[in-house]
Amino acid sequence: MRVHVVSDVHGNSRDLAAAGTGADALLCLGDLVLFLDYADHSRGIFPDLFGAANASALVELRTARRFEEARALGRRLWGELDRTGVSRESVIEGAVRKQYAELFAAFPTPTYATYGNVDIPRLWPEYAAPGTTVLDGQRVEIGGRVFGFVGGGLTTPMRTPYEIGDEEFAAKVEAVGEVDVLCSHIPPDVPELCYDTVARRFERGSAALLHAIRTTRPRYALFGHVHQPLAHRVRIDGTECINVGHFNATGTPYVMEW
Repeated sequence: MRVHVVSDVHGNSRDLAAAGTGADALLCLGDLVLFLDYADHSRGIFPDLFGAANASALVELRTARRFEEARALGRRLWGELDRTGVSRESVIEGAVRKQYAELFAAFPTPTYATYGNVDIPRLWPEYAAPGTTVLDGQRVEIGGRVFGFVGGGLTTPMRTPYEIGDEEFAAKVEAVGEVDVLCSHIPPDVPELCYDTVARRFERGSAALLHAIRTTRPRYALFGHVHQPLAHRVRIDGTECINVGHFNATGTPYVMEW
């Protein structure tokens, strides 16, 4: 059995179309949408609307953890757009829909997918073809192994679209129960898995995921979210905790075989 795993696709539909080649199934751990590319400030919904210079300014403020100034910049730019009579919600949704149409069309059959923190779950049913199974707080058997999926992120100052509270997230982890492979968008709350060496900050990891790993001991815990982690792989008791990589940048899936 061969399974390919991707996360943090962020608009990379070209490489996504080939990500399942040679695999029996593709797993996607979320963040399909590209709102702002921290490596290339000309790519994404934000620079398309406000230009690369404003995108660079926003990235600089966020990287420096000057979140209030970043929000002020965002409010000013969106305010200027609002005064044109265009609804920001409709503009964003239209751009997201365009990306989703391309990305979901690139998924092979079968694909098993869950949401990332920048995704908009309510739109997914419109784009997921019959060969794509969306799972969140649910489990599925693939090749004799049980895979559990927990989507979304935890609440942060970034205020991305699909951030939820700790209790709601923990309830989804509990609903998954004992599995062979625990799949999530965000990592367990382990410092070396949560620290992004380029952004120079800790992303939020989940204490509930860490508790589940220690108590249920899956063979693997797979995740993404942290694009340049201090450690890509950490072993906790008998569980291999693996960041499957920043697919937007690498275009290469993580491979599992058994």
